[in-house]
Amino acid sequence: MTQSKPAAAAVATAPPAAARGPRRSVLFFAFAFAVIADPVSSVAYAIEAALRALHGDLALLLPTMSLVIALVVLVTANYWQLVRRFPKGGGAAAAAGRAFGARWTFLPIGALVVDFVLTIGISIAAAASAVIALFPGLAPYRIPLALLLLVVVAGLTWFGHGGRLLFAVMTVAFVVISVGVLVLGFTAPHTTGHAAATTDPGRSGVLAVVLAFPVAMALATGIEAPSTAIAQLGQLDDTHRRRFGRGTLALLLVIVGGLTLALTALAVRLHIGIPGTDSTQIADIAHAAAGPGWLYGTFQLTSSLLLLAAASSSFQAGPGLLKALSGTAERPGVLPPVLGRTNHHHTPYWSVVVYLAAAALIILAAAGQEQELVLFYAVAVFVSFLVGLLAMARFAHRERKTALAWLNGLAAVAVAFTLAVNLLRGWPMLSLAASLLIAAGLYVRWTRAGRPTGIEDIEARAEAD
Repeated sequence: MTQSKPAAAAVATAPPAAARGPRRSVLFFAFAFAVIADPVSSVAYAIEAALRALHGDLALLLPTMSLVIALVVLVTANYWQLVRRFPKGGGAAAAAGRAFGARWTFLPIGALVVDFVLTIGISIAAAASAVIALFPGLAPYRIPLALLLLVVVAGLTWFGHGGRLLFAVMTVAFVVISVGVLVLGFTAPHTTGHAAATTDPGRSGVLAVVLAFPVAMALATGIEAPSTAIAQLGQLDDTHRRRFGRGTLALLLVIVGGLTLALTALAVRLHIGIPGTDSTQIADIAHAAAGPGWLYGTFQLTSSLLLLAAASSSFQAGPGLLKALSGTAERPGVLPPVLGRTNHHHTPYWSVVVYLAAAALIILAAAGQEQELVLFYAVAVFVSFLVGLLAMARFAHRERKTALAWLNGLAAVAVAFTLAVNLLRGWPMLSLAASLLIAAGLYVRWTRAGRPTGIEDIEARAEAD
């Protein structure tokens, strides 16, 4: 989830550009698997979100998630181009600023600020749900548990970025355990569920899928992360940063797409429907596949740790963005300098406090239920996606690359449709409103500051710092 989602990147002690072989492989491992922690963690709640939008109709779940993955492929194709154009990082903000003018940079920035908050909130809430599914006795303490996890993750951020390799390990651990659950589930499941058939004969299956898949597009959050995180690879030249960025995008697509479709197919096979109050669908899938033994417990543990890692990455990227916007002594900023103050671990602690307070508010508002936040989550980051796609379509048109222009245009239409369907559900309008208000506020402050140059590269500077 998140943008949305933005993530941790390479290990601080990376090899020099001239390094070859194993050292560069270790760097890529640390970079790629840390960056994709956010989108991989979205698997924990995106499939359930789709099933709830389908009112429990398992027969339509696999077509719905297949459509989700198809759109993820389209968006990923755009960021593949974006990495090639901006090998020093920058993401949708860099593309928008150079395609449409500096003022348009603030639209994706505003969306990403909201996306980071939502990534933290939904990841923490989902981690609490994973713990409760394993220890049902904690159910009455859902909100205190979520707030405690939030404070712990925020507190760990105080010590800087040293845990990035650990994020990569958590991602790999979750993927490995998930594969074990899938193998057991397809070959020798412990049990099967008894999901009620909910097919409505009077309802078009195609229409149901088309209206449900936008909800599950929370799975797409984090796709932008490789295009911005490559700014942290200052020890590499442009060619190798492109390879790392594109390699990470390819890995993201394979792992997220493969896990999503496999877990969806297993849910259908084992008849795992909408979960009870104190469980999640992905927990029910693992329980049905492996039973109540060590594999199920390990699956819940690794999924909760991965979700906390995703929250932690946004606790680094979000405050880092505010710090970059606050400027330096040499470069005028857009935000108050207090947001750029750091401790000896280079953590902008007041910016962390801002994200901590905002995430706590949305967790309280959602009563600690991640499914209440999914709709909001799939809005903010799609604003950034849409702006980035339109920018890349404009670049392709200018350069007379007709095929790319059509591809980016098609993806922009699909993203705009997804955004519109989610907005029509009502409450997600708040996410859009927050993104626009933040973008407008940043633009006003930028204007009053004398329109300092280089605002298009703000995401790259935030990551490089």
